[in-house]
Amino acid sequence: MPAGVTIMIVDDSRIMRNTVKGVFSGVDTTCNFIEANNGEEALALLETQPVDLVLLDWNMPKLSGIDFLKQVRAMDKYKELPIIMVTSEAAKFNVIEALKHGATDYITKPIKLELFKQKLAKLHLFRM
Repeated sequence: MPAGVTIMIVDDSRIMRNTVKGVFSGVDTTCNFIEANNGEEALALLETQPVDLVLLDWNMPKLSGIDFLKQVRAMDKYKELPIIMVTSEAAKFNVIEALKHGATDYITKPIKLELFKQKLAKLHLFRM
């Protein structure tokens, strides 16, 4: 198992996955990244390797972020896994739905770097 924190970034946009990875450049913790293009791919990857944090988009093909969230939270072994929605879905209804289904936190795109870092700091996985 690699040292540090393993972060799964689930987003159908490679540009957005790279943008999210860039947030961790100022973190004083070794970060290992796993990337998935959609929720279906993320579910399969989650079963093959341990993950410390999931950063999850809402709108994706095959399996949406909210459906991924529902499926993962239905599994006992992932009940405590931090999952932060990182999405352009900014309506209050979406935020409430995600939190109701077990999202740890919610960040809207475009990402505000300082706010994102504040939310990550709450997880106590990183030295900021």
